[in-house]
Amino acid sequence: MTPRRPTEDQRPAETTAATGDQWVIGHGHQRAVITEVGATLRSFTVEDRPVIDGFGPAEWSHGGRGQVLAPWPNRLGDGRYTFEGVEGEAPINEPPRNNAIHGLVRWMPWRMVGRAQNRVSMACELHPSPAYPFALKLTLEYRLGRDGLTAVADADNIGPTDLPFGLGFHPYLTVGTASVDMMRLTVPADHRLIADDRGLPTGRVPVSGSEFDFTEGRIIGVTRLDTGFTGLRRDADGRARVELDHPDGDHGVTLWADERFGYLMIYTGDTLEPDVRRRSLAVEPMSCPPDAFRSGTDRTVLRPGTRWTGSWGITPR
Repeated sequence: MTPRRPTEDQRPAETTAATGDQWVIGHGHQRAVITEVGATLRSFTVEDRPVIDGFGPAEWSHGGRGQVLAPWPNRLGDGRYTFEGVEGEAPINEPPRNNAIHGLVRWMPWRMVGRAQNRVSMACELHPSPAYPFALKLTLEYRLGRDGLTAVADADNIGPTDLPFGLGFHPYLTVGTASVDMMRLTVPADHRLIADDRGLPTGRVPVSGSEFDFTEGRIIGVTRLDTGFTGLRRDADGRARVELDHPDGDHGVTLWADERFGYLMIYTGDTLEPDVRRRSLAVEPMSCPPDAFRSGTDRTVLRPGTRWTGSWGITPR
């Protein structure tokens, strides 16, 4: 049988050696580019003004830029865990700290399963492997509208047994300043995670009165952040909102996350390469804290045939 050729509106804008097919969506003056590799949010602009600090079409993601973090976000100590008697062992991809970091899907090819002018849906399946001996299907829709970019994620247990699950995203936000030092940041979180020298949580403490208190909004200055926040304050719609503003007040950006995301990792990029160090701010919504597959803290357990759904988004202002 001759394969059916994709119609014109199903074809990617281009294909690159670095990240595969490039899916472009638009709404008004907004434009976003999502890549085949990792369903990565490579670019998001409004009237050619960057809203995220992404990367070019001939590049690939460094520092987690725009990536999907699943089936666990952030760090997994020693890459090993046990779930209901089943052992998993993931490759160590943060060797200095002996951690497996950011899950398994960010370098996988995702397939396009739906597309319109302002949205694209991508999907991938994780089949059982030593790193994750479970069967999981992930679907992700990126959509542009009047309120900016919305991402809706579905996770389906397509296997015969329970499975552990966590999800995160890794956009770097920018408001046009030369560095994060000049940005005004508001984080609606009452607690932060204490981490050891491997970046693994050892507890949580209130942020009140500390350099990590951004509940009322303030200039970041010289504060260094690679910090998990929780105890999130939510608006009437159930969303927690991180606000980032240019110091002159001309414009800003809001990242919101629904009730499925109880944690935020805020990263000022101090360990990145010198040319991008502290250039933009990673604001990472997470459904669970780092090392949740070992600690069990807020780790989601999906029964066979059940689905998890969560959403987050970015609103330019």
